[in-house]
Amino acid sequence: MKRAMLLLLLLGAGGAAALYAGGRLTHGAPSPRPQFATAKDMAPAVTVHRVARQSLVETVLITGTLVPRTEILVAPEVEGLRVLELLAEEGDRVAEGDLLARLEDETLRAELAQNDAALARAKAAIARARSEIVSAEAREHEAASALERAKPLQKSGYLADSAFDQREAAARTAAAQLVAARDGLSLAEAEKAQTEAQRRQIAWRLDKTEIRAPAAGLISRRNARIGGLASGAADPMFRIIAKGEIELDGEVPEADLAKLKVGQKALITIAGVGEVEGKVRLVSPEIDRATRLGRVRIFLGDDAGLRIGSFGRGSVVTARGDGLVVPATAVLFAPGGPEVQVVEDGRVVTRSVTTGLKSGDRIEVTSGLAEGDAVVAKAGTFLRDGDAVRPVPAPSRGPRLSGID
Repeated sequence: MKRAMLLLLLLGAGGAAALYAGGRLTHGAPSPRPQFATAKDMAPAVTVHRVARQSLVETVLITGTLVPRTEILVAPEVEGLRVLELLAEEGDRVAEGDLLARLEDETLRAELAQNDAALARAKAAIARARSEIVSAEAREHEAASALERAKPLQKSGYLADSAFDQREAAARTAAAQLVAARDGLSLAEAEKAQTEAQRRQIAWRLDKTEIRAPAAGLISRRNARIGGLASGAADPMFRIIAKGEIELDGEVPEADLAKLKVGQKALITIAGVGEVEGKVRLVSPEIDRATRLGRVRIFLGDDAGLRIGSFGRGSVVTARGDGLVVPATAVLFAPGGPEVQVVEDGRVVTRSVTTGLKSGDRIEVTSGLAEGDAVVAKAGTFLRDGDAVRPVPAPSRGPRLSGID
């Protein structure tokens, strides 16, 4: 019995030893020594761009509305006449002098007939005044001769004083009648001149009952209606785009307005039309105090596809150049001037730079950097001089040109 128990104890001890040995072989192998991260691996990663030489086209963005370069307002020059006929529609192209509308003219023709009668009376009055002058001259000559003959007779006593006085009075009366006849002619001639002036006025008003185009162009709006009364105080009867020429009335921030010059090329995108080339025609000398925007006119020309009132946006090429280029986000405009952060040997170094042209999201650096320098893509982060960083190259992209050739 004792021998059996001793045998069981030995068997148990051997199994435990075997289990312990198996555990060491499968799970007891020494694990490798842990690898500790270096300071370089723990530095924050930053995206960097390499300074490269590229071509730049600087542009100024413009937004605005299409308007006529010159708009002609056609209004009636005579008041109170009814519109009888309209001969032009919106969208019609007209030449200078083309008939657009007719107004009622019966009243003016009646006035013209009355004036003709008044003019005939004035001419008859002139003829009568001239005949009266002839008669008055004859009477004045006869009375003067009689007075001259009476003078020696009165001196010699052959003619009574009373008779002499009668002849003298007759002579004076005849002279006064001659003056009156001549004044009557002047009055008749003045009345004729007045009647002729009235006739010219009536004829002018009668001529203006035909509304004609003062210049060639495109009719953009017609407010006149048949049966309506012509009035200069109301809206113009017609609006004409002179020569059909249209331009963009745009707005530009005041910082960019100084870059614009007359004659610069522009590329304007019109809603529903597409891209249209134009040129800067006018740069306003005034800045709006409320919006801080300046106005500029871009001449687009006579294009049947353009419609006034349409929205347009585009750009004007203001400068071209070739130089070292960095992303615009890499430049920090500090109180002391533009700065960029450059990564050198894994550490951040801030450099002052001088900037040049700007095109979209790129900006030219004329001094302070060399080609190949690694600049932090986004300046103004929490990086400071001397900070350790791990530079990560930005995705490469080919050179991009913007603007108009």
